[in-house]
Amino acid sequence: MRENEHLTKLGSKTKYSMDYDPDVLECFENKHPGNDYFVKFNCPEFTSLCPITGQPDFGTVYISYVPSEKMVESKSLKLYLFSFRNHGDFHEDCMNIIMKDLIKLMDPKYIEVWGKFLPRGGLSIDPYCNYGKPGTKWEQVAWERLTHHDMNPERVDNR
Repeated sequence: MRENEHLTKLGSKTKYSMDYDPDVLECFENKHPGNDYFVKFNCPEFTSLCPITGQPDFGTVYISYVPSEKMVESKSLKLYLFSFRNHGDFHEDCMNIIMKDLIKLMDPKYIEVWGKFLPRGGLSIDPYCNYGKPGTKWEQVAWERLTHHDMNPERVDNR
């Protein structure tokens, strides 16, 4: 039962952080740690600020992970992603920060984070990062996916 997992965001009045805040992330126990399966999140309303101009950047963030013992709670993830709204950083940095914060929270077997940002000045940026837990088959999967040339989050076959 989720009631015993000390989730403070789920079912409570939503309080939004106006600054980057990894402390809002919460996790719960994976009931199927022996199974390898993907959990996917798509955030089509991600915003952050350009660190140079201060203008907002808009994009979609795709997060896919293979859980180990812990899983991220979705409302806390929404609040966390919202906390980037006033955060000034480049797209590539935001995606790597998100990935590293989720690794720290969950220690997943595998994770990938992909940002597809709307064009500004005729150029869009789509930073992709991934991680496979060292010593597992997912370490090799991470390398293979990173070096795959036809990556498209809508078409990629998540093995």
